[in-house]
Amino acid sequence: MAEITLPAPSGRPDLLVIAGEHSGDAHAARMVAAAKAKQPDLNVCALGGVELERAGAQLLFDLTEHSVVGLFEVLKNYGFFKDLFEKTVAWIREHQPKAVCFVDYPGFNLRLAKRLCDEGLAVKGGGDIKLLYYISPQIWAWKTGRRFKMAQYLDDLAVIFPFEVECYQDTDLPVTFVGHPFVEEDATLPLRFDPDGPVLLLPGSRQTPVRRILPLMLNGLRALRQSGDVRPAAVVYPDERIHALEKDILAPVRGGLGELSLVGQQEPLTASAVLTSSGTMSLQVALAGVPGAIVYRANPLTYLIGRRVVKIEYLGIANILLERPAWPEFLQGAATPQALAGQVSDCLNNGQRAQQAQADAQALRDMLGEQAEQSPEDWLLGNLTV
Repeated sequence: MAEITLPAPSGRPDLLVIAGEHSGDAHAARMVAAAKAKQPDLNVCALGGVELERAGAQLLFDLTEHSVVGLFEVLKNYGFFKDLFEKTVAWIREHQPKAVCFVDYPGFNLRLAKRLCDEGLAVKGGGDIKLLYYISPQIWAWKTGRRFKMAQYLDDLAVIFPFEVECYQDTDLPVTFVGHPFVEEDATLPLRFDPDGPVLLLPGSRQTPVRRILPLMLNGLRALRQSGDVRPAAVVYPDERIHALEKDILAPVRGGLGELSLVGQQEPLTASAVLTSSGTMSLQVALAGVPGAIVYRANPLTYLIGRRVVKIEYLGIANILLERPAWPEFLQGAATPQALAGQVSDCLNNGQRAQQAQADAQALRDMLGEQAEQSPEDWLLGNLTV
């Protein structure tokens, strides 16, 4: 792997944004673009992805290209992340941004927040750099004790679920609900339900999960074809890197899959049913009211450890919010071809399934549409001017 080099900024940066996931990159980009619209001379640097770069941030390093999930995946890439971590600390020490805004990605970001305090760079360590956090780690699902460390190191937190404010009430960390980005129509996947549309497969945006999940979805599609359903299907990709990976996975196994295409995530999409990974896409699917199921497979040991520490019943955010498996979850060995084919067939042939998905979508929008205390950009700019 090539040596990591973080370029110098053009002038002292007002803000360094760190977003390690595609979804975090997109959400942070909307916040930065709106902030720069109000304050055009805002100097923003980022460890993130192309969305932040398009929003006007100077992209120091594309962190989204190296997104991994799971204990063993992180351990395999330990040398890379250690090098990046030290280079990031050195960059912050040299260039002294007024604030660092962490976006989710807690494994990296909270360690960095601690280090900046330990070195006396951050406000709560006696320095001048404010530490902000946008999009809370899911402490309501696991590692609930993180909130006390967050309060120890961070200066302010913006959350996207209204119930998250209460999760921090026993700390002195200021917490602001800034609304969920998916409630705004143009922030969601361009997807709508169409009973005559194709079946969509959405395996995710990280390479390792896509390698594990897409073959399961394709096996389910093949079983559906064998049952006599010939409806067109499409595999969705978020970027060219995942597009290339999906083509490689499809090349040797196209037999028996019928009419199947690859489509970009930014294109207008319709779907009669979906098989989706458990990440951000699953919530976007739910908000679009498309019936379907969640498919996920992790490293077996990662999954075993995760089941011991996660305190919630469901993996999909929509299911967690609705407190029931509105989009049934097929995890690990449960994701058999017959089970997935059965789910898709039910979505295609059971009109009540589609009606319920539409009702659940409205319930989710009502839940997430609670009036925000501030917009993300006003929260950000307020912290940079105080």
